[in-house]
Order: sequence, then structure tokens, then C-alpha cells
Amino acid sequence: MKTKIRTNRLALLALGLVALFAPLVAAAKEDAKGAVKPYPIKLCIVTDNDLGSMGDPRTFVYEGQEIKICCKPCEKKFLKTPEKYLAKLTPAESKK
Repeated sequence: MKTKIRTNRLALLALGLVALFAPLVAAAKEDAKGAVKPYPIKLCIVTDNDLGSMGDPRTFVYEGQEIKICCKPCEKKFLKTPEKYLAKLTPAESKK
């Protein structure tokens, strides 16, 4: 009987903690989304092709920077040597 009561108490405690921290986690995610730098150019960062030339462009965030590429294989190339491609964004940002 005592084991059942302990289990119920632990379950209620766990639910209470989830209810308490869920809004905090959601707020942190919103803050993180706001910190993303927008992608400043209209070309694929890997191939320099027009975005959309290979179908719908793919978008993802890398270390707080929004990245847009023309196709799925470009994501793999980008992630292999990101610093090579991120260097392309520096001149574009300085023109603003």
C-alpha cells in the first residue's frame, strides 16, 4: 500500500515539475528563434545557384545563422566545411 502511495506522489510531483518548467522551456525556444541572423543573399551558399533552381530551397540554422541552400546534397557539403561557406556571408553583411 505504501509503495502505491509513493508512486502516486512521485507521479504527481513529476507532472507538477513538467507543468512548472514547460512555459520556461517554450520561452527559451522563442528567445533562441529571435536570435537567428537572417540569410542575407539570394543564392545557395554552396553552389552560388539561384535559390529555387533545384526545387524548393532548404533552410536550416547553423550556430545562430540562417542558411539557405538549393538542394539536400548541399547541406552535407556545407556541414563538412562550414567555415568555407560562412565566409561568403561576411561581404554581404558589410554591404548592408
